[in-house]
Amino acid sequence: MAADHDVFAKDAPTASLGWAGVATVAPLQGDELRQRARGIRLLTCDVDGVLTDSRIYVDDHGHEFKAYSALDGHGIKMLMQAGIIVGWITGSKAPAVTHRARQLGVHHLVQGAEDKLTPWEKLRAELGMPMDACAHIGDDLPDVPLFNRSGLAVAVPHAPAAVRRRAHYITRRDGGMGAVRELCELILDAQDALLPQIAAYGAA
Repeated sequence: MAADHDVFAKDAPTASLGWAGVATVAPLQGDELRQRARGIRLLTCDVDGVLTDSRIYVDDHGHEFKAYSALDGHGIKMLMQAGIIVGWITGSKAPAVTHRARQLGVHHLVQGAEDKLTPWEKLRAELGMPMDACAHIGDDLPDVPLFNRSGLAVAVPHAPAAVRRRAHYITRRDGGMGAVRELCELILDAQDALLPQIAAYGAA
């Protein structure tokens, strides 16, 4: 099956070198991108701005509401069906995050994480995952320490430039609008696991 992801990579915003004197990451394309995606066994996701569009709705009683993409949800399920572990690491403490994770069968959930690196390292150690087998998708500065250690670091288009410059790949779709689904399909396609899932629905 021909992959669309090379096109996404080429269309993504490009990184500029020399960010504050720190070496930045050049966006990957084609074979290099597929090679990194081929080895991924764990995907961790930020929530606000990645699984949502970054807007947070708060009612007069202080209850927080979030809108999730059904496309992302199915992509996560497809990834897990292929044997890839999915975890969420977020600064949010909203019950809506717990409910959505439970709906999708995401068992590795860390909330209230201002420092995301510590729980990420703990999860990686528990699962016995080398860094190059880990992918992380995020949209803001707290995600950068994970980017710096992940085999595949992915940002969404609305992420600040300083964050995008640390990513191997920038999704074409934005957070809450199918960015995670795009990444899930990229990983599945690189591992020759996308076509069988599509075929199961008669869509191949």
